[in-house]
Amino acid sequence: MFHICQIIATPFVRFFFPTKFIGKKHIPKGPCIIASNHTSNVDAPLLAVHTWEKKYYLAKKEMVKNKFVGAVVKSWGAIPIDRQGNDVGAIKECLKKLKAGKKLVIFPEGTRQHNENMQLGEVKQGTAMLAIKGKVPIVPMFIMKKPKLWHRNRVVIGKPFELSDFYGRRLGSEEMAQASKIVEEKINELREYAINSLTKKK
Repeated sequence: MFHICQIIATPFVRFFFPTKFIGKKHIPKGPCIIASNHTSNVDAPLLAVHTWEKKYYLAKKEMVKNKFVGAVVKSWGAIPIDRQGNDVGAIKECLKKLKAGKKLVIFPEGTRQHNENMQLGEVKQGTAMLAIKGKVPIVPMFIMKKPKLWHRNRVVIGKPFELSDFYGRRLGSEEMAQASKIVEEKINELREYAINSLTKKK
């Protein structure tokens, strides 16, 4: 069902939001977490139509309150999460997907950022925690600017990395802060690449 919807949606999404993906070869086979900045509601569909394999996304639970909308977003791989608290059910579901060899997409900022300088917001600790508990690599991704109708955009995907130094350790607040800082630095490296690329084009 997912791939049928994907085939139908692809020409429309690519026509209205023309986007060049750089570094898709860095997405490994097998389970991983794709960690990206968050610019708009189009972020997830863009990745879905530019890569074939079905991925699972953390989405705020409000998106599934409506039965019809909920059914659609769940068919596209959405995993509802309560952003106001520690949603154990969503965490277990994410780890279950990773254990089954699936790919998980997370926006570590937790919400969309509305700024023109592409500044990364505060990186939450959930991405690092899931990567450590699931023992899977993280693939950093950066969307250069908020997608707009008929405006060309670029998305950069970086090389995967692992937080293996934290495997098997007690994950206290200090350890989680350190691990999350690494995630932030890796995404920011792509941000710097994006800024430099845009500067050279001018």
